[in-house]
Amino acid sequence: MSRTLRWAATLLASTVAATLGLVSPAVAASTSQPLRTMIANLPVAAEVRTGYNRSLFPLWIDADGNGCNTRYEVLIAEAVTAPSIGSGCKLTGGRWYSYYDAAYWTDPSDLDIDHVVPLAEAWDSGARDWTTSRRQSYANDLADSRTLVAVTDNVNQSKGDRDPAEWMPTYDRCRYIGEWAAVKTRWRLTADSAEKSALTSYASSCSNVTISVTYAF
Repeated sequence: MSRTLRWAATLLASTVAATLGLVSPAVAASTSQPLRTMIANLPVAAEVRTGYNRSLFPLWIDADGNGCNTRYEVLIAEAVTAPSIGSGCKLTGGRWYSYYDAAYWTDPSDLDIDHVVPLAEAWDSGARDWTTSRRQSYANDLADSRTLVAVTDNVNQSKGDRDPAEWMPTYDRCRYIGEWAAVKTRWRLTADSAEKSALTSYASSCSNVTISVTYAF
């Protein structure tokens, strides 16, 4: 077949595929939106808890094989005073700040690694339809520092799996709703009506800062 005929055949095949809807439209890799716009753009859907089990989100993993699992990677990244890293990723001499309650800690055992959007909330909002591999990626997301945060353990436990309509931190609420909206946007999760209403209400008192998000694929 001549080059001209091959080109014509390729063009025809592409046209037919597009006409039949066989070619997926380009999907943006990232987005930057003002806080209130990002919240307004969260799709609304009813939450579905059926079938949820925490074990469906494998954690904590050592993705890079350096001996420190996701929990410790977050602690190392968020330390306000860098810790020494010993055998088995034992951390000593560090200092951490929990922005939920404006508390400082020097003992890693006083800190939990919180999923800003809890695992159960993620399940309710769309993760129930993901593969286990994608749920593992969500549960151990180190690519966006807003997904996981080191906070005082009992504060994290009081939060549980509640969304902003049911629970908010004492401090830095504008940061919290910005991170919540960023995580939901990054992972293409939905919001229920009460949650979106609460986010919208809180955001009205916050600076309408631009939030940049890289989508997780």
